[in-house]
Amino acid sequence: MATTDRQATTLALAHALSAAERGLAVLPLSRTKLPALRSPHRDEPGPPDRPCHGECGRFGHGVYDASTDPVRIRALFAAAPWATGYGIACGLPPYHLIGVDLDTKSGTDSSAALRELALRHLFTIPETVVVLTPSGGRHLWLTGPPDLVVPNSAGRLAPGIDIRGAGGYLVGPGSRTDHGVYTAAPGTARLAPAPCPPSLLRLLLPPPHTPAPAPPVSGDHGRGLVQFVLSAHEGQRNTRLFWAACRAYENGIGPALAAPLTEAALHTGLSEREARATIASAARMTGHRP
Repeated sequence: MATTDRQATTLALAHALSAAERGLAVLPLSRTKLPALRSPHRDEPGPPDRPCHGECGRFGHGVYDASTDPVRIRALFAAAPWATGYGIACGLPPYHLIGVDLDTKSGTDSSAALRELALRHLFTIPETVVVLTPSGGRHLWLTGPPDLVVPNSAGRLAPGIDIRGAGGYLVGPGSRTDHGVYTAAPGTARLAPAPCPPSLLRLLLPPPHTPAPAPPVSGDHGRGLVQFVLSAHEGQRNTRLFWAACRAYENGIGPALAAPLTEAALHTGLSEREARATIASAARMTGHRP
């Protein structure tokens, strides 16, 4: 028997509440895979001076509506009785979820592209949650470090591979869309998302689109890397510091540059604790002891 929209909404809510019990923040989606609730600011004149991310207290802020609170989740679905699916917000604690979307619609073999990347950069995808899409694609769920922001991207890693990071969301298993139902791959539904391999994580964290410093040469003690951190704006600080620290350790000057990089990070507004944690994370990612 065909599933009615009302049944689909009930099922979506049940799946969303189950995901929330596992610590995953969720929001209702429509059959188009978009957030089911429209922005409450859509009719306000002119662009906002500062985009609202839910500070107004109303629903309709996309991924910023996502919650693990069952009371709030029920209220979200009650406000969107047409919802037939749910999204899972990426980048939030406790998992800091990263979604690797292996698409098939473009005609590219994204799975082969990921295997080629894995061989080239010496990593393996661990056993983790895999969600099958109606079009034949796959979503791999991975976790990232709490002190790093993985950006969303489409096709940057390789053709057909999209990344869902902070500010993005994944369609949850059990969601019904215009093209079919998202389902967990057999044997993966109850797995915890596995940590992203360090080599893959570095590929997901490119430096900002500004001229990158030249690799350090003998005698310059990484002045270019320090300047790279000093020029960071808010929202770039951790990412730039992590990238610079990785380059320093890879070039054998990590221990010598740890203090100057920390000082540079303090000048950008990071706390000493944040700076030291990010540099230590870079050391571990590159196979060194902090």
